[in-house]
Amino acid sequence: MHGNEESMKEAYLETTEREDLIEAVTRLFVSTDDRDWERVRSCFADRVLFDMGTGNAGYTTPEAIIAGWTEGLRSLKAIHHQVGNFLVDIRGESAGVYCYGIAFHYLPNRTNMNTRTFVGSYDLHLRKREGGWEIDAFTYHPKFVEGNLSLEDAGE
Repeated sequence: MHGNEESMKEAYLETTEREDLIEAVTRLFVSTDDRDWERVRSCFADRVLFDMGTGNAGYTTPEAIIAGWTEGLRSLKAIHHQVGNFLVDIRGESAGVYCYGIAFHYLPNRTNMNTRTFVGSYDLHLRKREGGWEIDAFTYHPKFVEGNLSLEDAGE
């Protein structure tokens, strides 16, 4: 290959990897919204450095993450995550993905204050595995929460 063809091939491969990484992150959030816990499990490595904005990062398993999310989201009628503004840093077999995220929680209740919205960003680290990418570090950085802060306690 000539120099120009080689650089075009490299640019194509980097773009493809970038899209694969964004797909892996998006799949996590869509699968969570669908409560497809098996698919959520497939997004993670066997050991994950995990922090939901508490500053207390620690290693855990996908099963423990899923147990917490299952319990925390159980009573909600609907969940909707929207992620974007992706910044991707690929370094061979590993990558960092930063993105903005908004999560909407919906539970109809007697107060008619049926929603809660979380706004923040995520820092994720992924590593390449056979067939794609897996998340081995997950950090949520909360910016603010608005709406019904005691949504689950409002009753129907």
